Amino acid sequence: MNPLKVALGEGRTQIGLWQALANPYTAEICAGAGYDWLLFDGEHAPNTPQTLLAQLQAVAPYPVEPIARPPVGDPAIMKQYLDIGFRSLLIPMVESAEQARMLVSATRFPPRGIRGVASATSRASGFGSNPRYLVDAHEDICLIVQIESRAGLDAIEEIAETDGVDALFIGPGDLAAALGHLGGADHPDVQAAISDALARIGRTGKASGIFALSVDDAKARIAAGASLVSIGTDIGILMKGARGLRASII
Repeated sequence: MNPLKVALGEGRTQIGLWQALANPYTAEICAGAGYDWLLFDGEHAPNTPQTLLAQLQAVAPYPVEPIARPPVGDPAIMKQYLDIGFRSLLIPMVESAEQARMLVSATRFPPRGIRGVASATSRASGFGSNPRYLVDAHEDICLIVQIESRAGLDAIEEIAETDGVDALFIGPGDLAAALGHLGGADHPDVQAAISDALARIGRTGKASGIFALSVDDAKARIAAGASLVSIGTDIGILMKGARGLRASII
């Protein structure tokens, strides 16, 4: 069973790290660092199905759950991600229960949904070696939807009530822009909207998550009930380390 799906269902905190370097070497390094999950970004990073596959293979020996974020919630793209072996997906810019239901359907084979059927050619099925894959695959899928617009905020309860949605994840960057504060995720109005959104998600009984702006922000969000929390990016770690090292030498 997908350990991330189980943990979120039980309300256990899961700490993650964003992967945007699109490189299996750095992904493997991060996989051994003790995080619960790594997010492989296909929306704002130069990833393709081939680069994502290489990273999946690099992190496979480690006890970390890989999550993929496609550029958009397109069933065709989601199908590719699922076929190469992702079982946890984070879908950007979800704004309605109708959209959420479509996304759930895209992760299920007929008659439960609309996911295209591939077994013998699918890495996820062990290239056909798992005879139960077509029947049981949906039980392992962890579907996380991203709330990052006014429409998404307005529809939180309806989205959360969608069967098959495992968690709702707040995206501060786009949300700040939607609220009129582009580049200002730390603006008091944005922070108030995020706090309200997390509280509303919590009242529905679904797991909530967020891309934390800092370690202190992460701790505050965890204390407030968020259970899926990103505390940084591979790019940020590299930049901070490289600049810090250079600055340490006169």
